[in-house]
Amino acid sequence: MTTEPEQPAPPALEPVEPGYKNVLRVRFLIFWLVIWAAAAVFDRAALQATEFAGFPTIAVFVVAAAGVLTAPQRIYARLRYRLTEKLLQVVRGWLFHVDTVVPLVRVQHIDVTRGPLEKMFGVATLVVHTAGTHNSIVTLPGLAPERAAHIRDIIREHVRTDFA
Repeated sequence: MTTEPEQPAPPALEPVEPGYKNVLRVRFLIFWLVIWAAAAVFDRAALQATEFAGFPTIAVFVVAAAGVLTAPQRIYARLRYRLTEKLLQVVRGWLFHVDTVVPLVRVQHIDVTRGPLEKMFGVATLVVHTAGTHNSIVTLPGLAPERAAHIRDIIREHVRTDFA
């Protein structure tokens, strides 16, 4: 009877920074403000003389409020990542679940990006460009800037040693 050595368990999936929820909330708020303004204009222009006057404006406001209050928390709660010696795994999605595994040997280059909202809430996005055409760009938003830079450096060292 042969016993195989036990494989160490892979590291657990890590959550992103809580500040990312605020980035999502502001993005959702901007999106819904535009929709709400369009609904208000439509309401005033087309429905003012009907019994439905005011309905689109109120309905969009209710849907927007529900979306801004619930969706960012759900998106944040289901965004996780794992970095091992050989791969980067990004798991996301509360409506559609996506589990992306990027072998580090396929990485072409890596970016760390920070837009105005991300700077405001202290987060960054790691962008990994891989070989191939289908899904060749993998993003990991919501990382602390230092953590994103650290992951970038780890992957860069791995890519460098693969070509040495």
